[in-house]
Amino acid sequence: MSAPSDDKGILHTINGLVDEEHALRERSSAAQGPAAEERERLRAVEIELDQCWDLLRQRRAKSEYGEDPASAKVRPPAEVENYQG
Repeated sequence: MSAPSDDKGILHTINGLVDEEHALRERSSAAQGPAAEERERLRAVEIELDQCWDLLRQRRAKSEYGEDPASAKVRPPAEVENYQG
């Protein structure tokens, strides 16, 4: 995932991914279920959404504590997906 450089860009990416996720879910519910490639894409979208939300939370926390939000980094899917907050 290439990270947008600001909160507005991250939110724009999130909105686009949510739209794509909804479209994939609608197509799969209209048919007999999602095709294998749609399931793969849906999983990829879900992971990328989790990464975007995590990045946005990191940026906001850094900003709140006087750190540079630009120093926030996209974390690997395994780290974001297995987070037990």
